[in-house]
Amino acid sequence: MSFLLSRLRAAAPPAAAAPSRHRAHEDVQALLTGTLFVALGVIMFRHTGLLTGGTAGLAFLLHYATGWSFGLLFFLINLPFYGLAVKRMGWVFTCKTFAAVALLALLVEWLPVWIAFESIASGFSAVAGGLLMGAGMLMLFRHRASLGGFNVLVLYLQERMGWRAGQVQMAFDCAIVLAAFAVVEWQQILWSVLGAVVLNMTLAINHRPGRYMAV
Repeated sequence: MSFLLSRLRAAAPPAAAAPSRHRAHEDVQALLTGTLFVALGVIMFRHTGLLTGGTAGLAFLLHYATGWSFGLLFFLINLPFYGLAVKRMGWVFTCKTFAAVALLALLVEWLPVWIAFESIASGFSAVAGGLLMGAGMLMLFRHRASLGGFNVLVLYLQERMGWRAGQVQMAFDCAIVLAAFAVVEWQQILWSVLGAVVLNMTLAINHRPGRYMAV
């Protein structure tokens, strides 16, 4: 009997360890890398006339319609959402999100000085740009940050209601892309839909409650 008990104990799964907390330098690294990935995706989309959803999609729509700076528009559009972020997600999340939004706004304007695309196929831009933005947002989500706007809302819904962030974000994104028919050509709309699907599938597959334990 003692032999059987010892074998059962050995075969039993270990008790779940408490999730480890991210250190400050890990959060900084995630903010820098995540926003860089997203900025590269945004530049690819802008170069091919594509757009995405959320507040970035609204910034794209206004950018294409007016010619104003995407970075400035993106920063301003996100300002009203910080009140919800503080109320629902706390000051730490809000401060990280503000830093990520500000950094992305700057990177989108600075990166074209350091890197330029001579030619990008719209299909490749949709897939590669969507993957880059999805991976960058995933890094931010896992370090309790976001890119503001609808990201704050979908993260709140996932934490409170258990709804997957990627699926809720996709619903918002589709609405933004439909509104783009008034601004860009329908071919670019179709490629934008592909980019939105790639981005949100990246989040839906990889950002699930309980899958990633660090906080």
